[in-house]
Amino acid sequence: MGTVTLGVSIAVPEPYGSLIQEWRTGFGDPAAHGIPTHVTLLPPTEVDASALPAVEAHLAEVASAGRPFPMRLSGTGTFRPLSPVVYIQVVEGGSACAWLQERVRDSSGPLRRELLFPYHPHVTVAHGIAEEAMDRAYEELADYAAEWSCTSFALYEQGADGVWRKLHEYAFGGGGETTGVPSQSLPADRPTSLRP
Repeated sequence: MGTVTLGVSIAVPEPYGSLIQEWRTGFGDPAAHGIPTHVTLLPPTEVDASALPAVEAHLAEVASAGRPFPMRLSGTGTFRPLSPVVYIQVVEGGSACAWLQERVRDSSGPLRRELLFPYHPHVTVAHGIAEEAMDRAYEELADYAAEWSCTSFALYEQGADGVWRKLHEYAFGGGGETTGVPSQSLPADRPTSLRP
């Protein structure tokens, strides 16, 4: 059956997700079109395709123990010079993300793995592009803010074309509808679209 490359993440909902993806494209990140806007819980991980049922059962169990929580993004950060990444900061919901990613990577589960760097929840807006473009991303999104109630996470598979596609979404066990309308503030003097 071979192997598949999987990732687990919290999707940044609309309208924010598409807008951030559009900005990422505008900054010149060639991978942007194939990566839905997200907060990573499990980075790209290769597993045997035959393990997919076990992976899905494991993630369903993790989700059943989770509860909806508020997520808030605000301002930019960077991992440079350690890693060529500019991101939007997770300023609320980070501890819940950390709790989830630990359970996703549980040493007794099918997705156990070590991380190259300590876990730091974030939303990437530029990765591996020219320094000048990364500086622009850092500055232009410095005033960005958005918030929503996080009620699920999802399993994604990376295709041969490099595009990440959602396989399954896992709602938290505390579930049901959550109250609160998502809100977002755009950076000052920044258009809502990169299209002319």
